[in-house]
Amino acid sequence: MHYVDEGEGRAVVMLHGNPTWSFYFRELIKELREDHRVVAPDHIGCGLSEKPQAYAYTLGRHVDNIEKLIDRLGLKDITLIVHDWGAAIGMGWVVRRPELVRDIVVLNGGAFFCGKAPWRIRICTAPFVGDVLIRGLNAFVRAACSMATARPERMTPDVKGGYLFPYGSWASRVAILGFVRDIPRNRQIPSHSVLTQIESRLPELRDRPMMICWGVKDFCFDKRFLEGWISRFPQARVHRFEEAGHYVLEDAHEHILPLVREFVKS
Repeated sequence: MHYVDEGEGRAVVMLHGNPTWSFYFRELIKELREDHRVVAPDHIGCGLSEKPQAYAYTLGRHVDNIEKLIDRLGLKDITLIVHDWGAAIGMGWVVRRPELVRDIVVLNGGAFFCGKAPWRIRICTAPFVGDVLIRGLNAFVRAACSMATARPERMTPDVKGGYLFPYGSWASRVAILGFVRDIPRNRQIPSHSVLTQIESRLPELRDRPMMICWGVKDFCFDKRFLEGWISRFPQARVHRFEEAGHYVLEDAHEHILPLVREFVKS
């Protein structure tokens, strides 16, 4: 597992989703590394981590990996920042080890059931179709570079190249397809029982300070998910960004960075 580990001070752990990698957090890393120890892993199969072809790319396995990494680094009193699948992975770890977490920042993502995924994602779960689209054509990463942002002018060639960089071959896209096939659309999917357990234990974390920064124009994690977080964590500070999409840090980082810094210090 590759991970960014920069700065000194109280720990901040950032968990990405699919099909991103730690590159997604680059502006937050630069903002917080001056006075915090910032750790941003690439999940196995993602970013600069190894990409084994015969591997269980499941929610439970990713949670296990994060637990092992944090234990190995000896982190505690952690601010956890999560996005997309990173929310389910991160909250899956927190319910196991709540004593290590000080507070939580949620960016567009989910850690509970909230209806069907959009059709453009569901189609990628189909046998053969998903292999062709995701592993053959790299359509999932390429499409996200346009669909996941509400401000396409920010997806410059350099930024787009950053998202595409680790996923340049059939073999390197194995985890992207694995994440999609692990979407808990029925009880036979491995993540279904894991997410059920995570969701059932979220009320145990209500005492934890939380801030939510949400891109309102998210086509996938829409207002149902935002309302789901608020109903479970009514004490959370909520910031809505009307002109931001799923990649909320790309669309609104200049507004989010000072909010996160203030929240982490308070």
